[in-house]
Parts: sequence; structure tokens; C-alpha cells
Amino acid sequence: MGGFLPSILVIEDKSAMQQMLAATLTTEGYEVELASDGQEGINRAKDKRYDIVLTDLKLPGVDGLQVLSEIKKNDPEAPVIIMTAYATVENAVQAIKMGAFDFLTKPFDTDRLSILIKRALENRRLIAENTLLREELAQTIGLSEIIGKSEKMVQASELVQKVSPSDTTVLLQGESGTGKELFARAIHNLSPRKNGPYVAINCAAIPRELLENELFGSERGAFTSSIARKMGKFEIAEQGTIFLDEVGDLDVSLQAKLLRVLQEKKFERLGGTKTINVNVRVVAATNMDLREAISRKMFREDLYYRLSVFPITIPPLRERREDIAALADYFIQRFSSEMKKRPVKLSRDALTLLEKYHWPGNVRELENTIERAIILCEGRTITPEHLAIRLPRASEISLREGAGLKEVGAMAQAEAEKSLIRRILNQTHGNKRKTAEILKIDYTTLFEKLKKYGLQSPRQVIEEDAAVEVFGGKF
Repeated sequence: MGGFLPSILVIEDKSAMQQMLAATLTTEGYEVELASDGQEGINRAKDKRYDIVLTDLKLPGVDGLQVLSEIKKNDPEAPVIIMTAYATVENAVQAIKMGAFDFLTKPFDTDRLSILIKRALENRRLIAENTLLREELAQTIGLSEIIGKSEKMVQASELVQKVSPSDTTVLLQGESGTGKELFARAIHNLSPRKNGPYVAINCAAIPRELLENELFGSERGAFTSSIARKMGKFEIAEQGTIFLDEVGDLDVSLQAKLLRVLQEKKFERLGGTKTINVNVRVVAATNMDLREAISRKMFREDLYYRLSVFPITIPPLRERREDIAALADYFIQRFSSEMKKRPVKLSRDALTLLEKYHWPGNVRELENTIERAIILCEGRTITPEHLAIRLPRASEISLREGAGLKEVGAMAQAEAEKSLIRRILNQTHGNKRKTAEILKIDYTTLFEKLKKYGLQSPRQVIEEDAAVEVFGGKF
């Protein structure tokens, strides 16, 4: 159970039975809370999420079946076990139909109760895991381990090893496609929380009005389609790690709520008033300059300092070219196996091209390039013709005589930016606001770059695109 005590709510009106159950369950390592009637039990279950509810059938006022009904309204996945000294087939069938996990007839063997509770906890764990599998939006890079022996990758890996054993908040910085989630998973797997949940969510992939519901959950009736209480990702990640990818895209109003979680370890569900305490480690990632976002009033400075307690920068692929051969080999083996094709190898010219290319899309672009090459390759060797990339010609890089390495790099970066902007503009049919959104820059920045690169109109972009061979691959 990830090193924490599962909580059980016992609803029982007879004091002797209450104390017996409390003593038995506490001895077995559970956190037990008691309620003496049905209404008290319902109120407690509204205030706090219990791992299991154990309720008597006959209670003063509100009976066990009504308790079951109310608890299931608020938390459909809550395991409820009914106890009674007056068991009938009709009672049992009705309780199971209403969603009870099981039925216990008094007097019962405490061993039987223990087995039943363990089954209920395992069932709840499986439901939570299935929910994660269905809902998880963030995608992994696909590497089973961090690949790379370059100096910058070794340094980044060493920082991961140093910070993982603690609960310190980590901010992973790096361009899109560098493999930030791979590092987040490594931090989780190397931490004391490794047996707890790892929950990833992409803050840029979900509309602002839905993101609060995804992160913090909602109460029944919080909005029109809310027919039951929904657990948010923070609750699902209890005792584990939550990975907030593209945290720089988080709406300012949600930034305040995230800041409170980091400071106080508590929040309220959407539409709720009850405070929920959480024990979760936060790992965040961004591909934008958060300091610049702070200067533009797009990101809270206090949240930045809370997130960046331990920053780790993931280098772009162009700064770790010595790792390209190993990465390419990994992807070749992986895609050959997935496509059930016999293994192939890179020709010397193909490897040279991969190592000289500037990789604006980083490891993700390399992954896509190799996947496409495996599909196209019908022989045993991948050649440059199978790779949807090319190097800029000398005529395309106009530099002064005697230019240094920095100037060459700046020009190559400018050419890559121009190519990518042109491509996205064509995809959006000249819609500049949509283009800025896809490129994750503000409209003013896009307008300045359009002027800088002479891409003033959709017509000009399309005509120039037809005349110039642009870099291939996926971004």
C-alpha cells in the first residue's frame, strides 16, 4: 500500500462490536474511524475519502442500505461491506445490486473479515490503475532506460540519482522531444515512492476548463455532466509521484491552486468546500523560459521558485551527437521487433547524416525518422534515401568569411525556425494565432519572427514553400 495505513470507516451502533472491530483492524495495520449511526457515517464519508467502509445493516435512523446508496453517489468506487445479524438472501441480493462489495453475517470470524478487507483493497487498487490506463494522456518517449554517455547526459543522470531519494520538487527543463518524462519516471522509480502511483498529465493538452477537474477532481453536481464524485490526478497519485508536463502552459488561476498544494499539501475539489490533504511528490517539466513568462505576467514568480527547488536541464540532441548512434540503434531494434521485420542496420552515409543533422525535434524526431525508415526499407540496410531529413546546402547559409562556430550555430537555428514556422503556417492555412499556439509562443513573438524571416503572408509562405525544399521528419 505504498507505506501508508489504509483507512477504514466502521459504522456500528453497538459499542462492544465497535471496540472489537477497531482493535482487530488497528492490530492488522489499518487506520480506523468510528461512527455510531448511519447519518454520522454518511457525513464522515462526505468529509473524507476512506479506502473501505464497513457498515451494519440495522442502524438507528438511516439504515445500512441507505448508507450504501449515499456513499456510492459520492464515490462510486468505494468498497462497502455490509454486516448484519439478520441476513436473508433478499438482503444480500439487494445490497450487491446496489454496489456493496460483499456481505458478512454476524457473528463472523475475524480471519474472514481480514481476507475480505484485503480483497476489497486490492480491488480498489486495480480500479484506480485501470482508471489511470484509460485516462492517462501523457505519452512516454518509449525508452526503457536513459540512453546516452555524453557528458551532459551523464551530468543530468547524476542529478536524477542525487535528488530521487528525497521528496524535493524537481523542475525538468528542456526543448520539446528531449525525453523529460523519461527522466520523471526515473526519479519516481529511484525514489522511496516507487511502489506508489506514477501519474502524468500534460497541462498543455487539456482545455483550461477541464484541466482543474482532471487535476483536483470534482464533487457530484459541480457542473451539468457531473453525476458522481470524480477523483483528480492528485488524489490518484496519493503516496506516489505526479508529473506535470508543460507546466508553463498552466492557466494563472490554476497556478494559485497548484502553489497551495506545494505549500500546504491540500486543496478542494471543484464544487467542493471540504479540504483534502495529499501526500504527493511533484515533478514538473517545461520547454519554455519560465523567467520570461514571469516578466510577461504569464507565470507566477512564487510558483516558479516552489517548482524549481531542484532544476535539471535535459540537453537537446544536437548537443549530444555522440549519443545519436546508440539511440538510433535502440529505435531500429524496437521498431523492427514491433513490425516483425528482420533487423536492419544503418549505412555509413545514413549514420553520418543522422549525426550531422540539427534535430529541431530532438529525440522524438529521431524516433519518428527511424520508424519511417524501417517502414520504407525493404533490404537489410537503411540508406540516406530512407531518412526524411537533409542538411542545409552551403548556399542556404550565407555567412561572412571567417565566421565562428557560434555564428554558424545561430544561422542554422534561424533556418530551422524559419522552416518550422513555414510548415505550421501552411498546416493552419495562415492562421497566425493557431500557429503561435502550436509553436508555444505568444502572438507578438510570432509576428516579430514573421517579419524577421520575411514570411509576411500565407501566400508568400506557400509560394516560398513550393520553391524551397524544407526539412522533413515530424516535430
